[in-house]
Amino acid sequence: MRQRIITAVIALAIFIPILVAGGVWIEIAAAVLAVIGLSEFYIMQKRIIVSPDFVISTVAVIALVFPKRYFNWLPATISQLDIFFLLTLVLLLITVFSKNRTNFDDMSVNTLATLYVGMGFHALASVRNEAGLDTLFLFLLIVWSTDTGAYLFGRKFGKHKLWPAISPNKTWEGSIGGTLLALVVALIYLQFFPQIYSVLTMMAIALVFSIFGQLGDLIESAYKRYYGVKDSGKILPGHGGILDRFDSLLVVLPMLHFFGFF
Repeated sequence: MRQRIITAVIALAIFIPILVAGGVWIEIAAAVLAVIGLSEFYIMQKRIIVSPDFVISTVAVIALVFPKRYFNWLPATISQLDIFFLLTLVLLLITVFSKNRTNFDDMSVNTLATLYVGMGFHALASVRNEAGLDTLFLFLLIVWSTDTGAYLFGRKFGKHKLWPAISPNKTWEGSIGGTLLALVVALIYLQFFPQIYSVLTMMAIALVFSIFGQLGDLIESAYKRYYGVKDSGKILPGHGGILDRFDSLLVVLPMLHFFGFF
């Protein structure tokens, strides 16, 4: 517990000023986090990070994270998704020239992992720089309070397993308690920091994203169970890896685009 607290304090001391500063700082931080998240997929698969396919995947994930203005030197008709697609083709060609030593299954995981972390961390920077710090903090609080409430309510009242095949410690009582706490926190926050929609609409959105945040947590539990690992990485002592800390946000933040926040 002591190690968890120390790591959390240090991480927040670094992360919060970057969030407040925004701009290019959050964009660079998002790109760095995405590359680390991608490397954690390699480590879980017991694959070598120092490899041509990792370098190509790294370029692809950075292309997805950075906003369009970073690529203004390219013809206007070429988008970030075009870059991603071309680099995916290069990955597929590696399977040919390596005579399947690097195989199609590996490249499929590369592609999915790149999209997953690339679009997730792109949304982190975009919500901060386009929707604003107050909007980003609202959804951070929704996710964090859901996790906290699920843990506390689960320990106190948890009896009915939520999804034991994937995450045996999660319970329905914890899940519901986490969502209720998130709604209370969101309601209080909205009194001080109104958003682009009415309070009633924002509360409905908070409910949706509290639920999807928990689904994001289950997604990470599923692939960690598949790879037989407890944590996605070890970069955060006591907390695991970057994917362990951002699993819910990687699902929630990109969805804000569909609600018109960025």
